[in-house]
This record gives sequence, structure tokens and C-alpha cells, in this order.
Amino acid sequence: MGCGIQIAQDDEGEVSFRPWGDAPVNDGSICIKGGAATQSVNHEDRLTDPLLRDDDGELREASWDEAYDVIVENMERIREDHSAQGVGFYGCSKAMNEENYLIQKLARRYGTNSVDTCTRMCHSSTVYALKNSLGEGAMTNSMADLEEAADVFWIQGANPGEQHPIANSQYFRQAVLEGATVIQVDPHANKTTRSFEITDTDRHMHLQPEPGTDIPLLNVVLKTVLENDWVDEEFVAERTEGFEDLKETLEDFDKEAAAEEAGVPLEDIELAAEKYAMANNAAIFTGMGMSQHTCGVDNVQNEINLALVTGNLGRPGTGVNPLRGQNNVQGASDVGAMPNVLPGYRDVSDPEVRADVEEVWDFEIPSEPGLTNVEVSHEIGDTIHGLYIMGENPVMSEPDTNRVEERLEELDFMVVQDIYKTETAEYADVILPATSWAERDGTVVNTDRRTQRMRGVDKVHPNTKDDLEILCDVGNRLFGDGSFDFDGPEEVFEELRQVAPIFYGMTYDRIGEEGIHWPCYEPGDEGDAYLYSDGFTTESGLGQIEGVRHQPPKETPDEEYPLILTTGRIIEHYNTGTMSRRSKTLNHVEPENFVDVHPNDADRYGIEDGEYVTLKSRRGEIEVEARVTEDTKEGTVWTTPHFADAAGNRLTNDVLDERAKIPEYKAAAVEIEVSVTTDDADAADAPADD
Repeated sequence: MGCGIQIAQDDEGEVSFRPWGDAPVNDGSICIKGGAATQSVNHEDRLTDPLLRDDDGELREASWDEAYDVIVENMERIREDHSAQGVGFYGCSKAMNEENYLIQKLARRYGTNSVDTCTRMCHSSTVYALKNSLGEGAMTNSMADLEEAADVFWIQGANPGEQHPIANSQYFRQAVLEGATVIQVDPHANKTTRSFEITDTDRHMHLQPEPGTDIPLLNVVLKTVLENDWVDEEFVAERTEGFEDLKETLEDFDKEAAAEEAGVPLEDIELAAEKYAMANNAAIFTGMGMSQHTCGVDNVQNEINLALVTGNLGRPGTGVNPLRGQNNVQGASDVGAMPNVLPGYRDVSDPEVRADVEEVWDFEIPSEPGLTNVEVSHEIGDTIHGLYIMGENPVMSEPDTNRVEERLEELDFMVVQDIYKTETAEYADVILPATSWAERDGTVVNTDRRTQRMRGVDKVHPNTKDDLEILCDVGNRLFGDGSFDFDGPEEVFEELRQVAPIFYGMTYDRIGEEGIHWPCYEPGDEGDAYLYSDGFTTESGLGQIEGVRHQPPKETPDEEYPLILTTGRIIEHYNTGTMSRRSKTLNHVEPENFVDVHPNDADRYGIEDGEYVTLKSRRGEIEVEARVTEDTKEGTVWTTPHFADAAGNRLTNDVLDERAKIPEYKAAAVEIEVSVTTDDADAADAPADD
């Protein structure tokens, strides 16, 4: 969300939280993670010195110069032996814009476009669909205009009550109290569902589909809109193309069969369609429940279709708005840490774009798009021989964890720069100790495109370095051509402005404490709180409507694995848990992983609430506590990815959306059984009573 807090530092270097009442996004309110954020900064697990792996396989402390020498030697060796395509680079969605800008520049100066961030794992399908159909891969509107102007909030595959709690309480719930309606579409009831159970109002609907049936459900909505002439014909005629394709796709579409497949009463879907289509201003919010499928692009395209045919784009209180999953996952994408685009989402395969950027960078940029981070992982041992990872933890974040670990064992060389020895760093040849978010300056971009400055305190550990300083050191030693000579983040931002038009009108002074929404094309521009008021930024200038058809998940239940597993995050923890699992507060509230099981499934398997069970898929198994609840649907179980000792991604399916290359985290076939405890095993081995 980009919530603002203040931090303080005592004489011993201890960093503590302070409220910031005038923060522009959150007005001083903070969620449990924000309040606990500083607890990870001084944690005893912090890396304090560079580490090198000796010939005997053990890690030892080393000087920075020694570590840099090993990195440069191995990166030069791999490039000479296998070409520059032999190394993959991981940016970091928790790091600053300036640092992600430098790692993508480092990769391209090295000679490859194979640089990516965790946007690949959460919203790459959303970015793909939005960019191709509307022009920009980001929220169309701002949180402020949505709260003020939207009459209907259509929230699909997102759980803002848990993942964006300030957005949910300060914007969405407040809007409902003032008269707005919420339509929530999610297979799992959650804190968002409960947050809209407001006394004396029925302006909340929860449609609870089967996992992987978002396309049939939305096609029911679209067919209902067409049947009832709720189309904004003037908007469609003047500002879109592809409407005939949508009508043809839905011509023989069976609404009754689709509603049955989705597991939602047809009349409920039709009522939701009416509420959305008849609103003065209706806004769609989309989350990873939509994007993390092999049909993720089509899922989001169908949301775009709904907004376009009803004319709900280009004004306050409307649009298609992805709720982003990390503090700077939007910014990391914006500054070019992706394999197919340069800073500002400029196509790397376009020779005119490359020439424009090369004029600033003064080196040749590879013309072929690179591999995504998951594709890089798949290529280890074949075309990929080295990894340079800044702040990411693919052992925890990528699907099919067991196989990821096997591939990293095969890797020739890997360098990790991070604040802790993560599960991924355990496989590294060089580990570089970085400073935390609280100790450095730079900019980040929040979920609604607001670019904000971060201002850090002094280093907690003197021998750590900012990611920016590390990347400049490595770049200067690798290339020695001045392309990485920067005196701090503001100087990096000034170069970013020259190659990314969406940032060109910004400066550090102008960003100030309020921030500026991109695009901000010229000095003096205020930035755009909402997009597309005068037209779309597609090649034709028109919004693209495209009919889509249902694709089931790649793995569906069968006799061996009769349940469907879906995954999601909880309010107390954060992505791979690298920081949040080191918070005493957050671990006290939610110390271990669990699985939600429907009461009917619990009865069938003989599972009691609070009992430990083993979840198994074709890829692995984990042991977790069972929570028997009607939050999940019968036949569906739900768990989280946060906990290393029972990681949900040991079970998830390593299959990708063909276009966006995002994994299908939201649907995998599993089996469940009550875990055999030590006492049970002893009892089974004991002699029978006479």
C-alpha cells in the first residue's frame, strides 16, 4: 500500500517503530506487519560479513574485496565458457527502485536480458493482460478516487482484509459505510468477507466459486450484461475493438451449466452482474487468486472485458486495479527488472527503444527477450550455470520446492545478497550482507503507482552494504567503463528519468513526502491519479476486448489425489516469511502453518480440529495443523506459503501460463491423512493385550 511510518534509532543502533500521523496513504493507521516491521532489522540472524564457500563446502567469513574477486572471476568464466546467457539475475520486490534499476542494467551490460523479479510469481499475468488490452501494466485508478467515487467494488481473487488491511479499512469498508456495494468473488471466506458484515446493511455479496472457475463465472456475468442490454454502446463503439469477438464467444454459452461448474447459484451471479453493470461507477480489484493460474492472462482479460463493455474505465471510481503483493513489486517492474522490457515498460525487442536507451547507457543492449525467473530455474544444468540473486528466496517462492532445491545443488555458481541466510542462500557460493529497508534511502512505487521516498537510519552492522553500493562495486569491477559510477540513489534516479518516460517529470525534491503517481511525463506534472481519461495507450489507442473460454487447472482431483489445494497469504506473515518469521509479535500470533478443511471433508477423513495432518501431492508432502472450517468449500483445502518447515510450495504444481509464465499456485491435486504421531507408532508396535 505504501503506508508511511517513522523509525527511530537509539545509541546502540536499535531501530524502533514510530507512528506517522500525516502519512499520505494511511493517515497514521498501520497493520500488524507495519507495527512489527522494525523487529526484523536488529534480529540476531542478520548477516554481518561476506561469506565464501570453501573447497570443503563450508562457508567462512571473507573480506569484501575477496568476495568481489570470486564473483567477478566466476561471472567472467561462465560468460567465456557458456556466453552471457549462462547467468540469470533476480531483482527484488522488497528493494528500492534504484537498486532494481541497477540489477537490470547490470544484467544487460553483462549481455543478457534474463533478469526478473517476484512479479513473475504474483501478477505477471495481470501486467500482461492490462498492458496489451489497455496500455499500462498497473492499477488504472488511485485508492483515493476509488474510495470517493466508486459505487460498486468488485473484488475477485483478492483478500484485502488480510493482504491490504489499510486499503480494506480506510478505503473499501469506509466506502461501504457511506453507501457503496462490495461483490467479493473468492473460493475461500476470509477476513475480507467478515469485514463487510456491517450491521444494518446488505451491501455485500460473497460468490464462492470452485478454484479455477473464474472464467465461466465471469462469462455468466458478461452474457447477463449482453442479454439485458447493459452495454455502454457509445463507449464500446468509440473506445474499444473486439466486441464482436466477445459476442461470438458467448453466442452458444450455457449460463446454467457454467454456474453449476463454478458452484455458485445462477441467480446470485446474475444479481451481481446487475449490481455492477447498473452502478454509476464500478471498480474491479483483482488479486493473485486470478493471476496465479495457467489461464491467468485470460482470467484478467475477462475482468477487462467486463469493465470495457460497461464503460467503467477512464474516470474516478472505475477501472481494473491489481492489488500488488509486496512493497515495491510495482516499482521493480516499472524500472525494467523484467526480461522483455526496459525501464518504463519499453519493449526490449524494439530497435528504436534500444537505441534510445543505449544513447544514455553507452553500451549495446541484447535484442532478444530473456528468460523469466522460473524459466531460468528450469534451465539450471542446461543453459543456466550461474545465478545472481538480490533479496529473493526462490527455494520458498517457486513451485515444487523439492525440485528447486535439487536444481540449485546442480548449479555451477551462485551469489546471494540478502539480510539473512535464507533457504536459498544455503546453496550459495558467495553471500553478501546487505542493509535492511530501514537503513537506506531510495524510492518505491506502491500499488496505485504512487512513487514515494524512503529515508533510512544509520547502518546497524558496519560491514554491511546497501544493495545499490554492492551492485555498483560489482559493475565497476566487471566492466570498468564508468557505467556504474553513481554517488547514491538520487543520482541513479536521475538516470532512470532519462530512460523511463513515465518517471521523467519527477525529481527527489518534487516527490517530497507526498509522492507522485506515474505517469509523470514532464517537469511540473502532478502525475495521473487515474488513467485513460482521453484514450488508451495501446498501439491503436483502443481498449482490447477479447472473448475467452474456460480452461480447467492443469491438475484436477482424481482417485489418488481427490482434493484440490489452493494457497494464499495471511495477515501476520509476508511472502516467503524471510522477515516476518523473525518477528516475535507475528510469530506469537501465527507461529506455524495450517490447512483449512471443510467439516464434511474432516468427517470423511476422520480429522479433528487442531489435529496434525499430512498433505500430499505428486511433488511432496508437508505436516500441518488442520483447522476445520466452512471458510473453504467441500473438496477444497487451503494453506499458506510462509513457513519453511511446512512450505505450501512443496506441493504446488510447476506449470506455467504460456504467455505470462506465471506458475499455477492456486490449484493442485492433493490427498490428506491424519499424521501418525510417535505415541501412535509406539502403540502400534506394542504387544496386544491378552
